[in-house]
Amino acid sequence: MQRLVKKTYLQSCKYLRTTLRDKLSQAKISGQLCLIALLFALAATSVILLFRLLLQWMTAYTQIQSLNTTEFIDDWRVLLPLFGAILIWLVAQMGSSRYKRMGIAYVMHRIKMHYGKIPLPSAPAQFFQALLALASNFSVGKEGPAIHLGAVSASYLAEKFNLPDNSVRIMCASGIAAGIAAIFNSPLAAVIFVFEVFLREYKVHYFFPIMISAICGALSSQLVFGNIHEYEHIGVLHIPLSQYPILAVCGIAIGFVAAIFNRTLLAVTDTGQQWPLIYRLGLAGIVTCIIGMVLPQALGSGELAIAASITEHPSMLLLFGLLVGKIIATVAALGLGIPGGIIGPLYGIGAVLGTLLAMLATSLFPDVAPYIGLYTIIGMSAMMGVCLNAPLAALVGMLELTNNASIILPSMVVVIPAFLISHQVLRTKSIFYRQMEIMGLDYKVSPIKLGLQKLGVRAIMDRRFVIVGHNDELLLEVLKRAEGRSVLSRDQQGNMQMLQLELQVSNEVSTLTRHPIQGVADTATLKEVYDILSRERRGEVFIYQNNISEIVGVISWASLQKQIRSGQV
Repeated sequence: MQRLVKKTYLQSCKYLRTTLRDKLSQAKISGQLCLIALLFALAATSVILLFRLLLQWMTAYTQIQSLNTTEFIDDWRVLLPLFGAILIWLVAQMGSSRYKRMGIAYVMHRIKMHYGKIPLPSAPAQFFQALLALASNFSVGKEGPAIHLGAVSASYLAEKFNLPDNSVRIMCASGIAAGIAAIFNSPLAAVIFVFEVFLREYKVHYFFPIMISAICGALSSQLVFGNIHEYEHIGVLHIPLSQYPILAVCGIAIGFVAAIFNRTLLAVTDTGQQWPLIYRLGLAGIVTCIIGMVLPQALGSGELAIAASITEHPSMLLLFGLLVGKIIATVAALGLGIPGGIIGPLYGIGAVLGTLLAMLATSLFPDVAPYIGLYTIIGMSAMMGVCLNAPLAALVGMLELTNNASIILPSMVVVIPAFLISHQVLRTKSIFYRQMEIMGLDYKVSPIKLGLQKLGVRAIMDRRFVIVGHNDELLLEVLKRAEGRSVLSRDQQGNMQMLQLELQVSNEVSTLTRHPIQGVADTATLKEVYDILSRERRGEVFIYQNNISEIVGVISWASLQKQIRSGQV
């Protein structure tokens, strides 16, 4: 009796797993997928919160507190970037050279080419190196490691649970959304950023798991750190329509600065790729130390630059120097390989630039003076949106971080000319895609293959098939009675063959033919089937579960073509 109960239990579990895989292979809204996304988001968020708590503890000792340059020159923290660079290099040497890739561009490559499957051994390197970089006051952001760690956590669990590859991509995107939301407490901006930057397409069945994961990340962050809107304290007043032409002119100026920043960062990245890692990290540490001695406000993720921008009477000379210093510090850190994100530094650069433009406008139009805080926020939104090619995510992010809807219209007035100047007039390329090109990472997928990646093989495989032995007389009898079902046989070497009866035109006699066929795992997508069958544009593949001897279905070139022509991919 006990053995029967155990057997029934195992059969039930196998049936449930099979049913779940069948469901997840479809490109449709799924309650199961949403539930799995929630569970994986909890795991990803836990990693991000641990990262934030450790960073908070470390920065309590290392973060620059004083903005007085004369007092800071003798502070031991001025040497932190140099020591941090050495420690980052030591951590990098401990790991395998196979897993040294990290950051947003690398995650984008894995999503495009590998369904978001990111090697787990890359996570510790990202965790500790980014922790050291941020604690050492390099000009990098927290969202870079959050995106990588969130993606690794979710994709690893998806692979561990043997989910179909099309679902692994969704889980990876969901982990990214959870990571961004956990860092900034901005769930909607996290969702839009994932769609704008990583997926670059909108599908309803993607939206719900990603949204649930972002909510999970934001709520978890609020439970640990409180419901904080990071830039709510910046004074933002509703600006009159008469000042919108000034905003548009400021947008043009921001577009030029964004183009200069992007091109400089990419040029340094391209040049630095040729140097040994220790040289790159050492140079980044030296440059950051020198800037810290002169302009300590330029160090760190961007908080000090923003704080300097919103003081009551900032000096225009200080703001200009801080703008140049922050750009150099950011380009040196990110371009030379310091691990970290770019959004935090862009917020710092944008805040300084927006405030500087507002003060220049005030000298010509005194009525601008009460709205300097709005210009600061708009500068932050515009710099991020233009540099990262994600204007909507930047706008929604600032809306959530300031908790003030009055920034929406003026931000749009600034972002549009800034984006057009940078990308259309000056032909500035997207940072992340150009970084992938520099690093030799492929990201281009044809539209048909991109569509086929969204469906798992279990979605269209034919479960009506027969497997027979080697007796030719028996094979002929089976083929005659197959009634349209595929007939498979295994040869003496263990390779699968497709058996068919072909009519000889000369003597009208049916003969038995054998065609070798390849197999793909039931977690694969139709893209892998297409790669195999498109070579000869005919034939079949068999689908196996768990191991190659456990065949569960067959897909023919005809059925694949029918799926393509249906418009569902």
